[in-house]
Amino acid sequence: MTIRLANINESEIMQINDIYNEAVQSKFLTADTQPTTLNDRIKWLLSYNQTEYPVYVAVENHTVFGWISVRPYREGRAALRFTKEVSYYISSEYQKKGIGSKLLDHVLKNAKELQIKNLIAILLEKNTGSIRLLERFNFSQWGVLPNIAEFDGETRSHLYYGLHIAGVDQELTTKMSEYEDVEF
Repeated sequence: MTIRLANINESEIMQINDIYNEAVQSKFLTADTQPTTLNDRIKWLLSYNQTEYPVYVAVENHTVFGWISVRPYREGRAALRFTKEVSYYISSEYQKKGIGSKLLDHVLKNAKELQIKNLIAILLEKNTGSIRLLERFNFSQWGVLPNIAEFDGETRSHLYYGLHIAGVDQELTTKMSEYEDVEF
């Protein structure tokens, strides 16, 4: 199995979308309650620069087992430019096989290049598999929005898990000091 940038082709985007929609149907794995169309998934994928905000896939023989995306947290707010949000989804057929760990590890190993000082994951409290994964990587719960997500009359809390990435902070601060006169 290889971890690489997602290809912008119909087959791969369709697999990414199918995995996401499987999570929607399972409930409590995403706050979306309706499936995402392929057209919307294509627009989403094309809306970000893959160099700064990549989507990585775990793939073998043209089959996508899972994917992870890095997106801006509170886009457009300069003070938060080194804080990114991570989201990941694994096909139900391939869960509990270490794919989520490999994808998250890949992002963390590339944190410097992606200019990530802080990585945030936002999830529903019932998503215990993701909570365990994040805690294995030393994420901790940074916040709770109590009982704000409603599914067919049942409410759940939204959890914020975060990780300060050691070593990246000083390197990015030094790099940014070269641009002190540049307005962000």
